[in-house]
Amino acid sequence: MARPVLFSPFDVGGLELANRIVIAPMCQYSAEDGRMTDWHLIHLGQLALSGAALLTIEATAVVPEGRITYADVGLWDDATEAAMGRTLEGVRRWSGMPIAIQLAHAGRKASTEKPWKGGGQIATTDPNGWPTEAPSAIPFAETDATPQALDADGLKRVRDAFAASARRAAKLGIDAVQIHGAHGYLLHQFLSPLSNQRTDEYGGSLQNRVRFPLEVFEAVREAFPAERPVTMRLSGSDWVEGGWDAEQTVAFSRELEARGCSAIHVSSGGLHPAQKIPVGPSYQVPLARAVKQAVSIPVIAVGLITGFEQAEAIVATGDADLIALARTMLYDPRWPWHAAAALGGQVRAPDQYLRCQPQTFKDLFLSAG
Repeated sequence: MARPVLFSPFDVGGLELANRIVIAPMCQYSAEDGRMTDWHLIHLGQLALSGAALLTIEATAVVPEGRITYADVGLWDDATEAAMGRTLEGVRRWSGMPIAIQLAHAGRKASTEKPWKGGGQIATTDPNGWPTEAPSAIPFAETDATPQALDADGLKRVRDAFAASARRAAKLGIDAVQIHGAHGYLLHQFLSPLSNQRTDEYGGSLQNRVRFPLEVFEAVREAFPAERPVTMRLSGSDWVEGGWDAEQTVAFSRELEARGCSAIHVSSGGLHPAQKIPVGPSYQVPLARAVKQAVSIPVIAVGLITGFEQAEAIVATGDADLIALARTMLYDPRWPWHAAAALGGQVRAPDQYLRCQPQTFKDLFLSAG
């Protein structure tokens, strides 16, 4: 049997990955004042034993007001850095899987409740709420508070915060940074004409709307060690007429590539309540394919990728270079094991688990020791 492409090694900006499966960032809403807790050690620890090639830490706020909820992880001061360091120490003791971090700012979608408590925006007068900020004074939903439009000082503050968090990530030995420019959060808000109605050099034309996200990328790229990759996650479409779309995503991706971006992770949606997303298996793959055809850097596809043959087809046909799994990994943290067994691949497994290898798959496991 030919070796499956899904289980072939791949290089992203100098970071060698054992296969083409990456674990996407997944918010856990379980931090305390931005500090990781034991939940993160359990959550990230189990995923680090999964046989995937890369583990990405959830959306990590670069400033307190950039959190989606009051229970989000942050990396903005010594306390948040120390808490993340303790978690990483525990994970790395038992796993050699490379670890990336997604740096983020929620913009007008900040100050919300945990999803399992309703998820709505929390009033600024509530102890768990705060004023939000955005490119323009346009709320996400009609019932939300109007955000404060960022002025020149605010733009500098946010840009500098991204760079400072990248420097902290480097100190923690994190292998890669992903900048969150998707799902309706701050940088995506600058990109889309639906949320960015500025009249200065950061609004209007596509060239102007991509300006601030590019400045943030450049600041992070400069702050993070040159030998480690910096990537970006984008929404390939707002799924709303007149919004951000695949054509603009391609143009922006080319600008990122020209500035040293190591990979583009293509998701979609999240910017506007009127979105109409055609949800189904591989529904975002065409967006990744469009970017893949336009750039020479690696492209990552994500979104309802659950089948083994489905994942293999995405990378084998060249629609994307890697696939990212999120909820699929929560449901089945051993998905890479099962995919390798089904496709004839191999995965690294902890020495403590080697004896569970089924006799029918004699060459499934490689020792992680």
